[in-house]
Amino acid sequence: MLRGQSAAETLPVYIEGDGAPWPSAFRPPRDPTPLRPVPLLLADRDPSPAAAYLGRPCQYLGEAERRRCDSSYWSDRRFSPEVLEAMNIAVTRLKQRVGAGQVRLIGYSGGGVVAALLALRRGDVAEWATIAAPLALSDWAAEQGLSPLRGSLDPLTQPAAAITRSATHFAGGRDAIVPPPIVARFVGVHGGRLETLADFDHDCCWERDWAQLLKRLRIRENLP
Repeated sequence: MLRGQSAAETLPVYIEGDGAPWPSAFRPPRDPTPLRPVPLLLADRDPSPAAAYLGRPCQYLGEAERRRCDSSYWSDRRFSPEVLEAMNIAVTRLKQRVGAGQVRLIGYSGGGVVAALLALRRGDVAEWATIAAPLALSDWAAEQGLSPLRGSLDPLTQPAAAITRSATHFAGGRDAIVPPPIVARFVGVHGGRLETLADFDHDCCWERDWAQLLKRLRIRENLP
């Protein structure tokens, strides 16, 4: 989804999380479409001349289409190489539609994992940020008592790259889904800036305060 068609040097791309909640730790939902698309709400608050929202594989499909979608792409293989390649192609197409030279990747929850893995692969990422993202993926799944994400790439174990040191990672001090130590573990290995917001949890209050948080990102982006 793309808002605005104005040519811009840098296109913000907001990446959706893992979608609908799981009925249990070992049973994924029948439909991964998010009940409340937080990144879409954040994109609406972005003052850039154009901004994009990118859903994840198999989200926003009708029932017939979804039946043809492999459920592993919203469960254990949701960060697999083939999923990352599909997301990479989608980002490139969005960038080409507005004639942008670079992208700014902003990922919420599991979308932050996608943002991290894309940032390591692309050469046109001006800046990237994550919000409540389980960047130490295998550790997070184990500590939350979830099914192992076999077939998924873990940002924590990816080779170090200069791009990771320029990222900002927001964590909620009250987030029980992605506790701040999970995010801190990634930052400890790969660098970047961790900002823990004491009164935030996994859902609150990213949309409410996004304008101010985005200003902080922009200021940081322009620092030498």
